[in-house]
Amino acid sequence: AIAVPLNFRYTAQEIEYCVQLADVDVLLFGPEFIGRVEDVAPSLSRGRLLFFVGENCPSFAEDYHTATANCSSEPPKVLIQDEDDAAIYYSSGTTGFPKAILLTHRCLLQAARRGHEDVFLCIPPLYHTGAKMHWFGSLFTGSRAVLLKGNSPKAIFDAVSNEGCTIVWLLVPWAQDILDAIESGRINLDHYLLDQWRLMHIGA
Repeated sequence: AIAVPLNFRYTAQEIEYCVQLADVDVLLFGPEFIGRVEDVAPSLSRGRLLFFVGENCPSFAEDYHTATANCSSEPPKVLIQDEDDAAIYYSSGTTGFPKAILLTHRCLLQAARRGHEDVFLCIPPLYHTGAKMHWFGSLFTGSRAVLLKGNSPKAIFDAVSNEGCTIVWLLVPWAQDILDAIESGRINLDHYLLDQWRLMHIGA
């Protein structure tokens, strides 16, 4: 199975769009989503199961606890490889409809893995929750962080190279600036030590 977590802020139309784009077979939702799911239930219920988790199941869905009461609790004997698909994550939808990203098990493990040897490059100001929450993983493992003031491609590459950064958190425009700088020749990758850079978080 592939997990498809959805943003709790999505409108009914965004839920419908994401469910259909990911070709979801089963949609699980709680009481706070009844109104939004009900608005698009006729299209969602075609070819897929709608399971409600909570009390007072609405008529357009099935009660999850009733449906699974007699199911086996034994783990399915399915061998999962690192390169198997694990999840479809969607962007926040702040710039149009959400965009889908297919992630493998290896990708999710890399994003979760933190070691004492990691060096986290945190560029946004610390009131930016996205970057700060990713930094917490480094704090838990007692690994270093570099707080960078400025976000030019050169400043970012200088920090990664000089400080040995292994994890970098970027906003999408900064990633675009980096790609433009590489393609235009303003940044020459041969001038930097980048072999240790193993993970890049991008948030919009």
